[in-house]
Amino acid sequence: MEPLNNLDIASFLAEDIGSGDITAAIIPATMSAEAEVITREDTVLCGQAWFDAVFKFLDAGIRIDWLAAEGEAVGKDTVLCRLSGAARGLLTGERTALNLLQTLSATATVARHYADAVSGTGCKVLDTRKTIPGLRQAQKYAVACGGCYNHRIGLYDGVLIKENHIIAAGSIAQAIRAARQLTTVPVEVEVESMAEFLQAVAAQPDRIMLDNFSLKDMTEAVRLNPGSIELEASGNIGLDTIRAIAETGVDYISIGALTKHVRAVDLSMRIKLVHEQH
Repeated sequence: MEPLNNLDIASFLAEDIGSGDITAAIIPATMSAEAEVITREDTVLCGQAWFDAVFKFLDAGIRIDWLAAEGEAVGKDTVLCRLSGAARGLLTGERTALNLLQTLSATATVARHYADAVSGTGCKVLDTRKTIPGLRQAQKYAVACGGCYNHRIGLYDGVLIKENHIIAAGSIAQAIRAARQLTTVPVEVEVESMAEFLQAVAAQPDRIMLDNFSLKDMTEAVRLNPGSIELEASGNIGLDTIRAIAETGVDYISIGALTKHVRAVDLSMRIKLVHEQH
């Protein structure tokens, strides 16, 4: 997945800078600075490309030296990178760059916890479309960076037939049939009971989402599945329950919390040295 584009960076910076950074203007344009970014908590580092792009967009002369790798688990109080260049550029880009880095690192960190929780089961943890508007591609990149997998990117690259679609179409079978006639992209249908599951199996979608199924019903669905249909569990699944669900034999588990319940990682950038440019 392409991690970012300059149009994104331009809009992110425009939101913050507007007509100009009047606080950074108190610093002489001739001043250079050196700074470092530190994490105040354990995290999976993610978002270096976004962080770099913010500063390069402002001033191509700013240098960034990363001391930890993208996707690396790092401990509290680790220095993540060091920066050097025009002081004004460092000060103007600080907040936008940190916002992106701490949000994507948070997403990757949560993803790593969920990926570790199902390790060895063969089950893959998926994200959802419950993303921060404008940051979907970035968050889905972070999910993969953390070791989980992407569900469909949007409404255009996969069919997911839910309760309201079924009501509008008339039945599960009619909804799946209409989808097959319309497109060749994968077709998934969400079911909420064993009766609906059996209807879905008869209609042969590519994947069936088991919404809020009990462990008993999930296990039974795996047993009754003919094998040609992928099974995905969804609905109120947390780190405390995901392992047992994965062990039922479902192929996927989708977790909205990977991108929806993100609490940004605590990062800080500190100026270490200021000097006159030469």
